Amino acid sequence: MSSLISSSEFPPAPGLDPAISASLKRDDAGLVAAVVQQYDTGDVLMLGWMDDEALHRTLTTGRVTFWSRSRQEYWRKGDTSGHVQWVKSVALDCDGDALLVRVDQVGAACHTGTRTCFDGRDLPVLAATEPQTAVEPQTSMEPQTSTEPQAAADPQS
Repeated sequence: MSSLISSSEFPPAPGLDPAISASLKRDDAGLVAAVVQQYDTGDVLMLGWMDDEALHRTLTTGRVTFWSRSRQEYWRKGDTSGHVQWVKSVALDCDGDALLVRVDQVGAACHTGTRTCFDGRDLPVLAATEPQTAVEPQTSMEPQTSTEPQAAADPQS
């Protein structure tokens, strides 16, 4: 498993906002995972990889650009297939190690021709048959007291 490295080891792309670059946590190859989601349905379409330059191109051109780990080059989704991804928004996750790219996908997102890269690829999962009831943790060591109003004591007793 690769470790995450600080942004100081990878200078920002010339056009990428230095504050954005500084907030990224990259893998050993200088890449950040980019989860691509259909903006109006929430469907997860695919996962790609971006470095600072690919992110800069994505933020400024309106089209998604990735770094191809196998070809070692930039590629813009749809240039050869026509299955373009029009950028609607990009968000950085809380740890800085993943991006959520919301797009309007034209055609198939997967190179195999399926709508998403996950279609028909479900793995067997042993799932609970009934939802588990969560128990609220007690926040202090003090005994819990009722917040219900107490009946006044009868002065005649």
